[in-house]
Amino acid sequence: MVLNRRNFLGKAILGSSALTLGGILQPVYAGNESRKITILHTNDVHSRIDPFPNDGSPNAGKGGVAARAALIKSIRRSEANVLLLDAGDIFQGTPYFNYWGGELEIKMMSMMGYDASTMGNHDFDNGVEGFAKQLVHANFPILNANYNFTDTAMEGKSKPYQIFTKNGIKIGVFGVGIELTGLVNAKQYGATQYQNPVQKANEIEQFLKYELKCDLIICLSHLGYQYKEKKVSDIVLAQSTKHIDLIIGGHTHTFLYQPSPIKNLAGKLTLVNQVGFAGINLGRVDFVFDSITNKKIFYTSAIEPIGENSKI
Repeated sequence: MVLNRRNFLGKAILGSSALTLGGILQPVYAGNESRKITILHTNDVHSRIDPFPNDGSPNAGKGGVAARAALIKSIRRSEANVLLLDAGDIFQGTPYFNYWGGELEIKMMSMMGYDASTMGNHDFDNGVEGFAKQLVHANFPILNANYNFTDTAMEGKSKPYQIFTKNGIKIGVFGVGIELTGLVNAKQYGATQYQNPVQKANEIEQFLKYELKCDLIICLSHLGYQYKEKKVSDIVLAQSTKHIDLIIGGHTHTFLYQPSPIKNLAGKLTLVNQVGFAGINLGRVDFVFDSITNKKIFYTSAIEPIGENSKI
């Protein structure tokens, strides 16, 4: 259900400078006339430190921090401008979490050089206090714009957005999370206040686009890819905003072969991506920008298998 590591697919015109062939965009590099930004991402890793056991199950031999770290290192050797992001549910799923309470997961993410993550509902499984306690081991920010952590242990320990600059391209990354009521025990999230993620996303994207002049805007979302019932999801978020270039999703453990291009309120495309669960895949989206205007020209995408199927 995944693509081979180097099976990159050119997708959707993002600017007038792209060269197309049969509807597929072909990468065109002309000296210093373009700049590439590589976005790597995971979601719903759920404390999967070791690979799945080789027991004949569908995921046998897949995943594992060691293989993920080696793959990330390999990509960083070949790409100069890389961001590594996570869409939440770092915790819960193996005895590592039950024994160490998330310490190992956060330490491993820090060692792999994650640039930012958001919180998922399972990151509250040891309470707000349990998550906040582990952030002493984090050298990356936790991003969330729609949880108000006032009067909780997380107060002052997260931020709504983070700015990164890579090769002259200004990148704004922010996070949004799912409604906690009915999903998480009230004692675990305490005084945390949920705010409408679509409303907060509109506020943040406007600020990032027009006040901070970001060239690329990324949302780390733990809302879920799509629902049959009327519920806020990544698809709804994409349709209800104007300036988000990429939504990196989580929660529904959705395996996408390639990002879903969704028409936003401005009539442009917002990409929505998610790569399953348990760290068995690494998502990758490469954006290419014109070096003079900093406008997006095109993108390519891939799913990078981790573990037994990887080709490091």
